[in-house]
Amino acid sequence: MLHRLYYFHDPMCSWCWAFRPLWKGIIAGLPDNVSGQRVLGGLAPDTDQAMPADMQAKLRSIWQNIQQTVPGTPFNFEFWEKCAPRRSTYGACRAVIAARRQDPQYEEIMILAIQQAYYLEARNPADMSTLLELAKEIGLDSARFSADMESPAVHEALLKEIGFTRKLDVKGFPTLLLEKEGVYTAIQHKYGDVMAVLHQIKHLSQ
Repeated sequence: MLHRLYYFHDPMCSWCWAFRPLWKGIIAGLPDNVSGQRVLGGLAPDTDQAMPADMQAKLRSIWQNIQQTVPGTPFNFEFWEKCAPRRSTYGACRAVIAARRQDPQYEEIMILAIQQAYYLEARNPADMSTLLELAKEIGLDSARFSADMESPAVHEALLKEIGFTRKLDVKGFPTLLLEKEGVYTAIQHKYGDVMAVLHQIKHLSQ
């Protein structure tokens, strides 16, 4: 019987950026009876309001904490001077879905493009203009992507994934849950220790 490992994330979640190498290792080492699937949890709804100064300071502090906790995780702190931050990630989530609709392989490509733009290039994925640029850069059909970003179907698809996240009481990202015969079990992780994660998965999936 095939079991499923769900990875709940947001493309603008900084801890998910740090988790990226671990996720790649997990996917590469999954047993044959387990498949991996991403779920967009949606950190922050749409807003045009500027991010308050205290929230900006908090997120900068989180980036610094991640660099200490997960050495080698790169961040470009120029983002906070060059961009006009907003606490809004649903647009980036919809961009992942819009990319996936063109071809499933573009899901991972768009996630990485968003993360690199945000954390390395000091570009703001909360801005539609940035997402349109990324779609073009990774080779998507720009007109179709733009239309999908405004489409009720794409937003409904996001709300469905957010609803699934909340139904399973997922409170933060990244979160891993292994589904086996309708039962969901949390998989603990330590950054940099892929073997410990795979050991849990193999044990629970037997």
